[in-house]
Amino acid sequence: MKVLFMCTANSCRSILSEAMFNHLAPQGFQAVSSGSFPKGQVLPRSLSTLQAAGISTEGLYSKGNDAFEGSPPDLVITVCDKAAGEACPVYFGPAVKAHWGLEDPSDVNGDEASVQAAFDATLETIATRCRAFFALPFSQLTPVQLKAELERIAGLQAVRHTG
Repeated sequence: MKVLFMCTANSCRSILSEAMFNHLAPQGFQAVSSGSFPKGQVLPRSLSTLQAAGISTEGLYSKGNDAFEGSPPDLVITVCDKAAGEACPVYFGPAVKAHWGLEDPSDVNGDEASVQAAFDATLETIATRCRAFFALPFSQLTPVQLKAELERIAGLQAVRHTG
């Protein structure tokens, strides 16, 4: 199954989602990401956050819809934050579509620790959602049931572990 994570700039949330999904993915699953208006570069903090979590950043780059040209996705997940008034990109192909909104950690203002905490929390939420996704009984789900499960997963947040 090929999954496309889409946002606007393809420099942070969709990149984090692509990398985490591929890091956790069993055989037969692959993610790619794109942006409706790609920034042309991945935010350095996106890459350093992934590296600190032990996730490969090889091959990650900010890209547009050419990322999946000739190989259409089975599933499209937008990760923009509708609650913040962002315009989410639209995919017009036949794929199952879902929205896993994420606040943009690059919009966080504050000291170094606060900004990094926002990136770490976003990555953990993505990991939580990906694990729930991979636990689905895909062979038993119709496209309508899959969409319902994806909407359920969209509500999952990272579980905060306190020392």
